[in-house]
Parts: sequence; C-alpha cells; structure tokens
Amino acid sequence: MEIVFLGHASFKIKGKTATVVTDPFDESIGIKFPKTESDIVTITHDHFDHNAEANVAGSPFIIKGPGEYEVKGVEVVGVASSHDTKQGSERGKNTIYNIKIDKINIAHLGDLGQESLTSEQIEEIGNVDILLIPVGGYFTIDGAQASKIASQLEPKIIIPMHFKNEETKIAELEGPEKFLKEMGKENVESLPKLSMAADKLPEETQIVLLTRS
Repeated sequence: MEIVFLGHASFKIKGKTATVVTDPFDESIGIKFPKTESDIVTITHDHFDHNAEANVAGSPFIIKGPGEYEVKGVEVVGVASSHDTKQGSERGKNTIYNIKIDKINIAHLGDLGQESLTSEQIEEIGNVDILLIPVGGYFTIDGAQASKIASQLEPKIIIPMHFKNEETKIAELEGPEKFLKEMGKENVESLPKLSMAADKLPEETQIVLLTRS
C-alpha cells in the first residue's frame, strides 16, 4: 500500500486491487490539483477545497457520507461527525472515513471541528493503523486539538494534513509545527510518499510528514 500527498486534505492511496483519492480540491486554494485517476473518491463534506470530484479521472465510485461501502476489495466506513463544536449548526456535517486497503485501516478525518470524538464515534471508526488528521486550525481542529484526538484513536502512524505551506492561499491556516510540538516530535523528516505493509506497521506511534506530489 502506498500513500501520496496531493495537497491540502487530498491523498492518493494505492493498494493491490484499487486506488482511492480523498477530498480532491478546487484550484482556487492556490494549488493545482495534479492529474490523477482513481477507482474510489471519498468526500468528507461539500466545500470547494474538499469536493472537487470532477478533477479526478477514471470514472471513480464517489462516496459522500456515512455508511458502509465495498468497492474492488476496498472497505470504507463513513462515520458522521461535525465541522464545528456546535454539532454542525455553524458549518454543517463532516464524514470521517476508515478505509481498509491491503489489510491496513486508514482513517481520514476531513474537516473535523469537534474538540474530541465521542465514544460512539470511536467505536464506529474502529481500529486505526494510519491517521490522516487536520492540524492547521481555521474551520477545523488545530494542532493542540489534533494531538488529543490522535490519542483517542491510538494509530501506529500519523500523517498531518490541512495546514499552511508556501503554495496555499488560505493564509489563516497554521503550519504543522504546533501539532508536532504537542506530540513531542518537532524534528520530523519529510518524505515524498509512504509505502507500508500490514506486517511492517511500527509498534510505537510515528509521525510522517509528506511533501506534495
């Protein structure tokens, strides 16, 4: 299984039987979405920087919302959550996805706005091997909140997303530094991609920063 960072909250996850793209974005955020094909696209919520499904080639199966799905050997569980701290009354709903591919469970939190997950949500999400978590604040959780939610899910690998970099036009976002400091992992090497097998997952939690493809 291979994970490539496409930018913002979008990743390309390539398994043996299928490819998944998460939260494709509109180019108005300042980043050009790369040319890519996929079998499955997951959309966590209906905002322009997460729902540009038309940018993904290959006639993918589109998943938008809670439920259980299985496509080409990939199992996806969507769990309802909130885009804010007031049960969605300010910014609406958000879907957390747990994507099981090549026997690895990858949770993508989208634009989660809750300061913590409920016990019911944690049970629905289930086992998490790799966590894709927003850390930049501004309409989603910040670094301090992200560290608490990561501790609730106890993943083996954490990949920060939805943070400020040199390309994005969303100036209000924070960089990943606050999250890394909260986690006690300030010196994290950036990688171009993550390749992982189910039997090679680390025993202790690791943080991986991915550079955009």
